[in-house]
Amino acid sequence: MNYIYFGDNLPVLRSLATGCVDLIYIDPPFNTGRRQARLRLKTERAADGDRTGFAGQRYRTVRLGEQSFADAFSDYMAFLEPRLREAHRLLAANGSLYFHIDYREVHYCKVLLDQIFGRASFLNEVIWAYDYGARTRRKWPPKHDNILVYVKDPDDYVFNYDAIDRIPYMAPGLVGPDKAARGKTPTDVWWHTIVSPTGREKTGYPTQKPLGILKRIIAASSPPGGLVLDFFAGSGTTGLAAHALGRRFILVDNNPAALALMKARLREVEALEVVRP
Repeated sequence: MNYIYFGDNLPVLRSLATGCVDLIYIDPPFNTGRRQARLRLKTERAADGDRTGFAGQRYRTVRLGEQSFADAFSDYMAFLEPRLREAHRLLAANGSLYFHIDYREVHYCKVLLDQIFGRASFLNEVIWAYDYGARTRRKWPPKHDNILVYVKDPDDYVFNYDAIDRIPYMAPGLVGPDKAARGKTPTDVWWHTIVSPTGREKTGYPTQKPLGILKRIIAASSPPGGLVLDFFAGSGTTGLAAHALGRRFILVDNNPAALALMKARLREVEALEVVRP
């Protein structure tokens, strides 16, 4: 079975069996101190529209709605710590945690995770770099997120090297035609676009992450048929990626908009149960 839990994630985590999860990916609120929001818009052709499109055609912008959540905690570490301790308990002996955060909190979060998992269990800091959106003129524009990777046992963990997607060489002429055609495996810096504001993948959820990022993580760090947990599930991309790759999933969120969106995106999953408080 696959499960979506609607409610506070801490009691849900405490209800799950020790060592039952092969991979945990979480993208918790980044503690930016402000409300995160995304407008949902569409355009329709209109002679008196507010924008010009291809071949000079005029279009009107129609606002469909807004999705948002508060992203501010008075003590962020106190909020995270019990949840991360439960994450450590839930991981299988060869399991991994991918902790997705941004530059504001990553240093504090790493210290906390070192305390819980042990410094020897720190495997990687993956930098997800993208190039989209507004650019400040007051400093170097921040265009990356940090993903901290920890393993339960540094001597025994799942890493499916041959299952990792390959990417083009930046200088294919230097490696020869065979290698250029095959591509290379990614390093710890991942250049990957954000979810396109106009693409089919976009749901309008404020913190939606690209399906390609989640597929890479799940393919590399979970066994086929394994169980993937995301207890800040948001738009449900983790579940979508897990299902596409033949893994089972548990998703948890307390936002009604997230629950509705996950149910809609995962409606093709037959063995799915939604658990409410």
